[in-house]
Amino acid sequence: MIDYELYCRIKDYHDHRHLTVAQIARELHLDTRTVTRWVVAEKFRPRKVSPRPSKLDPYRKQIAHWLESHPYTATQIFLRLREAGYSGGITIVKDYVHRIRPPRTPAFLTLSFAPGECAQVDWGQFGSIPVGNTRRRLSFFVMVLCYSRMLYVEFTVSETMEHFLACHANAFVFFGGVPERVMVDNLRSAVLRHAIGQAPVLNPRYKDFADHFGFMVCPCGVGQAHEKGRVENAVGYVKKNFLAGLELSDFALVNPAARQWLETVANVRIHGSTHRPPAELFQIEKPRLKPCLFNRTTSGSFSPSGPTASSA
Repeated sequence: MIDYELYCRIKDYHDHRHLTVAQIARELHLDTRTVTRWVVAEKFRPRKVSPRPSKLDPYRKQIAHWLESHPYTATQIFLRLREAGYSGGITIVKDYVHRIRPPRTPAFLTLSFAPGECAQVDWGQFGSIPVGNTRRRLSFFVMVLCYSRMLYVEFTVSETMEHFLACHANAFVFFGGVPERVMVDNLRSAVLRHAIGQAPVLNPRYKDFADHFGFMVCPCGVGQAHEKGRVENAVGYVKKNFLAGLELSDFALVNPAARQWLETVANVRIHGSTHRPPAELFQIEKPRLKPCLFNRTTSGSFSPSGPTASSA
């Protein structure tokens, strides 16, 4: 491709040194047809190169929407794209995310939590899985203790209120206790209404459940999902560490595999923020948790069918 410097040399050889086209071509190692075209050109006009089609093209608007709604990492974007059918590589995704990411807003205040003070919960989704003779959407419930980052994960094929409450109860059994408060997004199972500037209206079934177990429900501010960043990060971690590359052939196998992963990987790794294993910090946090109470059912009863003992 001819750049401006090479164009000037061609014009200089022709107009001032009076070389022929063939001589210029030999001197600059160019094709004579190329030299002929640029000799008669009155000024340099770079060739317009049309961008090559990319596997990422159909997803560019969706990526921009995701980045506007939440500060996802390029890896998290890549994992969501794979779920949506993207078959390309991660490098082009990283380059595109770096180029279009919205300007950073002032940093949010990093929340600090005492042992036993708070847990955060959220749902994640990951494609579908065979259940009997059909396929169902695969969801997973995540609860993370904010101080230790001790993690609980449970997979379901639905996100009903019954599943939501049962997963909470199973998480409390797993941890061997209940935190002072639980932070949730404004999902319907937890919050009926939450107008800006007004107190949230809790779902009465969730409120009854919380009263029974003795924790306070703390919904995030409207449009402030970053307030529960610990569990947002945990959902992404489950996807990129446990689920990435996992062949899911039967739903009955998923939760036992997840339990083993919690005990051998997730809760014993060196956490990126605390620089200590969650299981180690959990030894400090566990005595601060309230005892679990299962002496009666809540309205719209739950069925704690998950773990039966603390993993720590």
